[in-house]
Amino acid sequence: MAIVRMTLEEIMAKPSRRDRAKLDATTEEDIRRHMIEDGEDPDVPLPEHDIILPALIRRQLGMSQPEFAATFGIPVATLRNWEQNRVAMDPATISLFRIIAREPKAAMRALRRPAAGD
Repeated sequence: MAIVRMTLEEIMAKPSRRDRAKLDATTEEDIRRHMIEDGEDPDVPLPEHDIILPALIRRQLGMSQPEFAATFGIPVATLRNWEQNRVAMDPATISLFRIIAREPKAAMRALRRPAAGD
């Protein structure tokens, strides 16, 4: 397959194969309902082998992508790339996600950004 170079404008001009409005309208409650309909238990603890999957960790914490990204200082686009397996996480990121999965409150305290005036 040949590599074709395109500008961002050319990429954005191409029609999307995904219904972005439908994706944007999907709520966390919709995702939870879909999981239940698919026979998955959204409340089950994370199995050890799944512990570094960002989407599972985020859902376990009950956070949206923007909330999770802001809490842990991760760009939302980067989080989406990891969740959709478009970009592999490096070893340091995997370690961070293991910490978040095992000790979320401690991770949030450690990574809390100081408020203005602190």
